[in-house]
Amino acid sequence: MDKRIAIPVNGGILDAHFGHCKQLAIFDLKDDLIVEESVMDAPPHEPGLLPKLLAEKGVSDIIAGGMGQKAIELFQKAGVNAFVGAPQLAAQNLVEGFINKTIQFNANYCDH
Repeated sequence: MDKRIAIPVNGGILDAHFGHCKQLAIFDLKDDLIVEESVMDAPPHEPGLLPKLLAEKGVSDIIAGGMGQKAIELFQKAGVNAFVGAPQLAAQNLVEGFINKTIQFNANYCDH
């Protein structure tokens, strides 16, 4: 299945707070293989901006550490699946674990 996955990163490692990250790692998958990886600078934090922006860029899934329930709902409304509570690992390791179903998501929701 083809997917485009976005992960908030700082120095290539998962940034704990999606909405305040400096960069986003974007992975394109085809048949469960990474075929392209890119990094984009994140826009300034503005509630509701990232779900729309990432949906417009064709992102199907996000992998995040902490994220508030409202943000999760905004991603879902934009057609982007939110996987929350990921461990703080390198972005590529997270995507590989996501593909192989070896990453545990512990629903680490933010309270803000």
